[in-house]
Amino acid sequence: MDDDGHAISFKVLRRGTPVRSADGQQLGTVRRVQEAKRENIFDGIVIETKEGLRFVDAPEVARIAERAVTVTFAAAEADQHLEEVGSRLAARAKNTKTARRMKRLRRRARDAWDQR
Repeated sequence: MDDDGHAISFKVLRRGTPVRSADGQQLGTVRRVQEAKRENIFDGIVIETKEGLRFVDAPEVARIAERAVTVTFAAAEADQHLEEVGSRLAARAKNTKTARRMKRLRRRARDAWDQR
């Protein structure tokens, strides 16, 4: 395995840093770091893979170094540990007033259809 450099804080982890599995295979690159700002704790990282954006939870990150991030699981188990990430815009739009109104309208239309 290559020398990853010294261990660093999650706060200085750079976008584009390679993310490797426990067996040394590259899973993707760092897209962004997730942090619980109020508690000032590391929540995990979002990585860019061939399949799209995936989230790695903090307990599954073994080491953050200058030149690479290492996770606790093997590359063969990556599908079980990596969670798919939706866009931030979609997450914000999900709970808008318009979205809530559309859900109510859809529910009323379904109820009316069932009662006919």
